[in-house]
Amino acid sequence: MQPERLETHRLPADFNRQYQALAGLDTRGFLSWVFAPHKPFGEVGVVTSFGTESAVLLHLIADVAPAAPVIFIDTGFHFDETLAYRDELVRHLGLLNVRTVGLDPLSEKRSDPARYLHLNDPDACCQLRKVKVLDHALRHHDGWISGQKRYQSHERSVIDRVEWDSARGKWKFNPLADWSTADLLTYQTQQQMPAHPLASAGYLSVGCSPCTTPVMAGEDMRAGRWRQHEKRECGLHRTADVIVAAR
Repeated sequence: MQPERLETHRLPADFNRQYQALAGLDTRGFLSWVFAPHKPFGEVGVVTSFGTESAVLLHLIADVAPAAPVIFIDTGFHFDETLAYRDELVRHLGLLNVRTVGLDPLSEKRSDPARYLHLNDPDACCQLRKVKVLDHALRHHDGWISGQKRYQSHERSVIDRVEWDSARGKWKFNPLADWSTADLLTYQTQQQMPAHPLASAGYLSVGCSPCTTPVMAGEDMRAGRWRQHEKRECGLHRTADVIVAAR
């Protein structure tokens, strides 16, 4: 699907030029350009959940830019298996600059002292423990990289590899946007990547432990997230209302 031209007045002046420079590159070349020594996009961070599909992107980052800042949001509700997997991948890949960020104790005491917000208002909980934390973590960055793929959900089916996150005023890159599950599996097998401990138990998408359940056969891979609510996204990946496709 070809993105539409929208709100071009909000874009950086060099958006189309930078888009063209990245358009024909494979994933490794794409990341090499984003992290080129002359920093064409300024300071760029990598945001990861250390979930079931995180290993491929992190392996590529370790190969291309091992000192790139890798940001992990610790919500305080992660599975123990996810935290252990984070530590395993960091050691396995030799990542040099992994930063774990989270809600400060004063804000938690003020906004969610009993830690029940996820039960009553999961959107507010995600806003507090994920979105605001990421906004703060990215304050000195000019762009960020996510591991989103188009096949993951209807909401993500229209993402582009290069976007402008207008809400934050930053570049956003989805280098694996056009990868399939087969592509990921092939890469992980070839590179002998360790798997998330919960993947074999049916957790195809892993978030916070109170809000994540296994996925049943035939379900969307994100069906196990916030199962009791009409919710499929945490809010980190706001709809890109500015995407310009060079034609």
